[in-house]
Amino acid sequence: MNVHVPVESESGQRSLVTLAALALLVGGVAGLVGALFRLALQQADRLRDLVVVWAQGRAAVGFIAVVALCAGAALVARWVVRRFSPHASGSGIPHVEAVLHGEIPPAPFILLPVKFIGGCLAIGAGLALGREGPSVQMGAVIGHLTGERFRRNWADCRALLAAGAGAGLATAFNAPMAGAVFVLEELVQKFEQRIAIAALAASSTAIAVAHLLLGDSPDFLMPPLDYPAPAIGPLFFVLGAAMGLFGVLYNRILLATLSAFEGSRLSGETKAALTGAAVGALVWFSPRLAGGGDGLTLAALAGWQDVFVLPFVLLVRFALGNASYAAGTPGGLFAPMLALGAQAGLFFGVVFGLLLPGVDIQPQAFAVVGMTAFFTGVVRAPLTGIVLVTEMTGSVTMLLPMLAACFAAMLAPTLLASAPIYESLRDRLLRKN
Repeated sequence: MNVHVPVESESGQRSLVTLAALALLVGGVAGLVGALFRLALQQADRLRDLVVVWAQGRAAVGFIAVVALCAGAALVARWVVRRFSPHASGSGIPHVEAVLHGEIPPAPFILLPVKFIGGCLAIGAGLALGREGPSVQMGAVIGHLTGERFRRNWADCRALLAAGAGAGLATAFNAPMAGAVFVLEELVQKFEQRIAIAALAASSTAIAVAHLLLGDSPDFLMPPLDYPAPAIGPLFFVLGAAMGLFGVLYNRILLATLSAFEGSRLSGETKAALTGAAVGALVWFSPRLAGGGDGLTLAALAGWQDVFVLPFVLLVRFALGNASYAAGTPGGLFAPMLALGAQAGLFFGVVFGLLLPGVDIQPQAFAVVGMTAFFTGVVRAPLTGIVLVTEMTGSVTMLLPMLAACFAAMLAPTLLASAPIYESLRDRLLRKN
């Protein structure tokens, strides 16, 4: 039987195939840029550690050198943003969301080098910022420019922009599924078939390219966890509710810190330099507390326990993360959030173990679930959080506790009518434009 395919259907199929092919290209380029960004950050971290080791043998002169170096790097990062691409400030995810919703125009190419260089300077200086924000925004720029270069319509450019952003997240955390889910759940906030196809294509090639440079092991290798006993199941609901309330507090203080920084009469560069100087002082006394927080996350997942030290670490990282983001340099929120969630979850696990000595409790399990629950409480993207943490840890035994905790972490801020952080940041961005 001969089946007649309408011309419009054939045209639509050709358009979809073209979109898919371009998405594969976008993913490959975004994966390359994201992998190079990660490698550059690794070198920046090593350089910072070497400088600290050198400086600590030189007493006051060494201390001043570390503080000045961190302050100078943050200052230059902020100046580059102000001078060449203001939208490169901060995470970049609110900007990507606003573009996808048609509220502001896409960023030009200049944002890409500004985000790359500024991110290396700021994160390399030790500010508590994540690599994923720059990777997402750079991937979005690559996607949109590819669509324009091949003269695609706005719908295809939009799909490629979203796909590039997802590829950036996938590369930042070696989590391709999370990159695709993030596009649908957070960036466009609905299922669009063409965007879903583009996102899956871009994330797959991004990871294929990134693996050539970074390897294919999960970001956080950890020993296998046992399936939690049914008796401790209710504790994950408690943890989730606590992480949801912690997320509300985090969002409110972050927004208040941004308002305080913006209300200051000091120039943006001065505020960034002062923040960098404070980070430099922290780096001098405790290097492991600075930076994106991957080391702290790894320590939590390894079960590092000190019920008296953990609250101090949480407090320092909480304050450092807010100040670092408010400084206006390039850098994201995800990595610092995951570190906070892991530390808070570990603290709850240790406390539960002390309160219930007869129950077999793995504090590391609460660290893993805490990462997901806190992410959900802040961002309100539970599927992204679950997939992201599962891919980063390579562990599937915590899926059921994650679901329970994310339910409670989603419910608490919703009942309190607290807006997700990226929605609030996008509103602030639109008010400025």
